[in-house]
Amino acid sequence: MAKLWYVSHPEVRIDGAVPVPRWGLTDHGRARAEAMCGQPWIAELDRLISSDETKALELAAVVAEHRSLPIEVRSSQAETDRSSTGFLPPEAYGPVSDAWFANPLESPDGWEAAAAVQQRVVQGLDDVLGGNRNVLVAGHGGAGTLLWCHLSGEPIAASQDQPGAGHYFTVDLSTGRPRHRWRPIDDRES
Repeated sequence: MAKLWYVSHPEVRIDGAVPVPRWGLTDHGRARAEAMCGQPWIAELDRLISSDETKALELAAVVAEHRSLPIEVRSSQAETDRSSTGFLPPEAYGPVSDAWFANPLESPDGWEAAAAVQQRVVQGLDDVLGGNRNVLVAGHGGAGTLLWCHLSGEPIAASQDQPGAGHYFTVDLSTGRPRHRWRPIDDRES
């Protein structure tokens, strides 16, 4: 049975002077990515896809080095385009994010609408979702949540979001359905 592991990048170095898509992993985030490579399921991988954002590419590079796999970069797997607001501090980010989830057809403060992100992410993995190879997609929490909602048949909702950076879910590619909810990438019990 072929599977897809959708992995959201772990902790990033937040810098208001750097565009969000160019943020990289913190030392702690990199350590969590390296710890993930000790998960038993990592040995099953034979394909590696990444968003074109730095934080996802750095996650993918850790896996690529561990498994000697090439990285397929896909801009379709990028996180929500939030360039209209740029970096928002947590007290400003929360309300916009809540509105984004609550009204998926709308573009709060100019953000890319959640429904549009979902369509882009799903279509960008069309060749993989019906495939027969074990693949890891290095991506993002918001984009991954929208993929999760689509595959699980759930409406777009903040309640489906990952509990924090650096989580994953597994998809059974024979059914196209998730096998479990978000799990921490470095939890050996996962």
